[in-house]
Amino acid sequence: MEQPTLIDKLNKNGSRLSKSHRKLAEFISQHYDKAVFMTAARLAQVVGISESTVVRFATALGYEGYPQMQRTMQEIVRHRLTSAQRFAMTTDLPVKDAIDSVLRMDMRNIRTTLEQINEEAFDRAVDIISSARSIYVLGLRSAAPLAAFFTHYLHYIFNDVRTVKDLSHDIFETISRIDKQDVLIAISFPRYSNRTLESMHFAHSRGATVIGLTDGPLSPLHDASDICLDAQTEIASFVDSMAAPMSLVNALLTALGIKNQETLTSNFSDLEGIWDKYRIYAGRE
Repeated sequence: MEQPTLIDKLNKNGSRLSKSHRKLAEFISQHYDKAVFMTAARLAQVVGISESTVVRFATALGYEGYPQMQRTMQEIVRHRLTSAQRFAMTTDLPVKDAIDSVLRMDMRNIRTTLEQINEEAFDRAVDIISSARSIYVLGLRSAAPLAAFFTHYLHYIFNDVRTVKDLSHDIFETISRIDKQDVLIAISFPRYSNRTLESMHFAHSRGATVIGLTDGPLSPLHDASDICLDAQTEIASFVDSMAAPMSLVNALLTALGIKNQETLTSNFSDLEGIWDKYRIYAGRE
């Protein structure tokens, strides 16, 4: 969404562009990376207008209110933000407010994910992963730790689980033998990885089922997936918020463990003997 179209939309709606509305539209156009994450009160304060003017502005654009306009713009804008723009969003945040701001944002992301999750798609993903011959988990850049965590626990349930990463081997070499009996779980959030999308298309071309974990319906992973699960990643800083994606991964692992509980119980029984023998964990004599 090009932000200058806010003015165009008002004109097309036949609404007269007041001085305050023009001032607000121009501010959003020039500082969209900060503006779309501000509350109505904060936006009004920065622009030098009343909060009610901000609300009327949103209504004039055809939204029910400012929160709906803000959510729409955030979805469109979020994946375009550069790292510098993300950092700039927090430069006027006092250090003492960082923990409150970030933790509250993470809690809101988890709550929104819970409210919006597609349970049918979640159940299908659990069934497909459970029946796959080989499971490939792909997460690059900031998604890499999430993929590593997911793979670590999948190994307790399934025999053939592989992490796809861009370190020692080329990604396409790792997934070169993927086929229709396998599943690729691809994880990517703004800014989306082109290599992840290319790998998803490659897996599709080999007949594999592709499951995406991303942030919303505007994500390009939706078009490249057979099933896509969304987790809110609204950001309060330059750091990606992985609280909700991690919770979603935890939910998948729990559901997979329950569905495959006999195998998991047997594997844990064997592993406990190994862990005890070789003193893998501290505190056990």
